Amino acid sequence: MSEPLKILFVCLGNICRSPLAEALFLDKIKKKGLESRFVIDSAGTNGIHDGEQADQRTRENALKHGIEIQHISRIIQKSDLAKFDLIFAMDKENLRNIHRLTQNSAELDKISLLLDQVEGINYREVPDPWFGGEEGFELVFNLLDKATQKLLEKLEK
Repeated sequence: MSEPLKILFVCLGNICRSPLAEALFLDKIKKKGLESRFVIDSAGTNGIHDGEQADQRTRENALKHGIEIQHISRIIQKSDLAKFDLIFAMDKENLRNIHRLTQNSAELDKISLLLDQVEGINYREVPDPWFGGEEGFELVFNLLDKATQKLLEKLEK
């Protein structure tokens, strides 16, 4: 059996977007019995929420769709760039923040925007729902649901 593919999802505080992407991807691989093929985690580029649960609004929105978020927030470490095979940023700001941590071109090549996995949507970045209302959290859920589905389809090939 080959080594599992290690995937890291990254946003700013690791309490809204990236833990939801992690939970959605985990749900999809569990439903297909593919847990042994992947190691999934998430992190933030700003450690302000380290050790906290995901934002309550994110957790409530996810539960409404049958997804439970267990993740506890953490900040991305330089060691994550060596450890993970694929690193997906939610937006360009966090992409730049991750790029600043890279030490070589191999690490740089692992990093991309998550929504680059999805064609035919009007978004290139996953908007931060922090300051918005419930509709913002629903939009983020739908974007991440599509993106994680497309990602899994690509990785299954």
